[in-house]
Amino acid sequence: MMNGKEYKESLKKLKPIIYYDGEKIEDVVEHPMTKPHVNSAAMTYELAFDPLYENLMTATSHLTGKKVNRFTHIHQSKEDLVNKVKMMRMIAQKTGTCFQRCVGLDAIGATFITTYNMDKAKGTNYHQKFLKWLEYIQENDFMVAGAMTDVKGDRSLKPSKQADPDLFTHIVEKREDGIVIKGAKAHMTGMANSHEMLILPTTNLLPGDEDYAVACAIPIDAEGVFHVFGRQTNSDRRLHGDIDTGNAEYAIVGGETLTVLDNVFVPWDRVFMCGEVEFAQDYVTRFAAYHRQNYGGCKVGNADVLIGATSLIAKYNGTSKASHIKDKLIEMTHLAETMYACSLACSYEGVKMEAGSYYVNTLLANEVKLNCTRNMYEISRLAHEIAGGFIATLPHENDLKSEVTGPYIRKYFAGDAKYPTEDRIKIARLLENMSGGTALAESMHGAGSPQAMRIMIGRESNMEQKEKLAADLVNIDISKY
Repeated sequence: MMNGKEYKESLKKLKPIIYYDGEKIEDVVEHPMTKPHVNSAAMTYELAFDPLYENLMTATSHLTGKKVNRFTHIHQSKEDLVNKVKMMRMIAQKTGTCFQRCVGLDAIGATFITTYNMDKAKGTNYHQKFLKWLEYIQENDFMVAGAMTDVKGDRSLKPSKQADPDLFTHIVEKREDGIVIKGAKAHMTGMANSHEMLILPTTNLLPGDEDYAVACAIPIDAEGVFHVFGRQTNSDRRLHGDIDTGNAEYAIVGGETLTVLDNVFVPWDRVFMCGEVEFAQDYVTRFAAYHRQNYGGCKVGNADVLIGATSLIAKYNGTSKASHIKDKLIEMTHLAETMYACSLACSYEGVKMEAGSYYVNTLLANEVKLNCTRNMYEISRLAHEIAGGFIATLPHENDLKSEVTGPYIRKYFAGDAKYPTEDRIKIARLLENMSGGTALAESMHGAGSPQAMRIMIGRESNMEQKEKLAADLVNIDISKY
């Protein structure tokens, strides 16, 4: 396994093409826009060597019997599913942000199950190829970017019916030595500082969509691949100091990219699906459930930080003893722990799959994420209410540091006199950045929009069984109609 320093050194050996604000990023480890994201991902490596967190951060590979970072592990028990959630909450508490490796972990878990099922049904050899690649990932402790989301174009049309065929990633050529794919993957969390990407289909597919039923592994610096690093809320503040970013060491969100795949060659030993449209829906469902499980871990860890910051700002404001402030903090805690409880529930209700790995309860995993789309907004709203309007109108950090304006800012933005004004400003900036913009949008749309969860909850609700329960109580035989 790599530690944090070794992870950063490994990134310097890669040569990805990444653009930001019209210019090429030459070094993701040091560039001000990507450096905080590298730092947060590095925590997933560094904590694996901390004896206090070893049980959460590491596992024993069922492939090699060696200790591996949990972010490269195939879940072998319900305990693994639970430890995944606890691990994510702990890392989020320490970084206050997205640490980016969970998408790749979930793509790995979904691919393990789906390739097994495809091989059993169709006599293919995807599963063994995938296991060989996974062993390579585990041995090198590589960070994998899960690449599922396509840009989608006209949402009312299936991939093969789009005006531009490249709006969904697809196979453009099958060769004796591999395939060539084209398209783009959007909102790619952690892609800029990963080692590899695992491509998955993004939606249910029908006959005629065979070229879009593709899964494969690609190095992030493969020929034909380039990335456009996304602009995030307040990202330019990283160029002008530390205070105004709110969380300068680790940023606030996941450093997403648009990843363009311009006729990228993939050798057959890295292809894990090629035309099997009938397995696309299952693939997407597996990935989505694993990923939605996470939100009661990572988002609750972030909420822990946000709630703590809100409690501090109440002290700085001199309002911490007010009963309505205490009540709001309790409500924030209740909302956070409700999400955590759902994540634990979907993990404890997990089942062993025929492939040998453990899979979460799909219904409860979707409940986790649907709660998150509401609860994180309400937690943020309560934080704003407690903090006060000054979190939206604070002067620039350079004005705080200025010999001319600094003394006045310290004088007039003071709260309770026993706390330094600068501490009040630092916490206010953390609150501002954690409770608005990109951070909240990711809580809403990461792992799927609310409607995606409602669709899955409808599918998993077993309404016919609920109808039968009601009918049996009043002696109605509903089987006759």
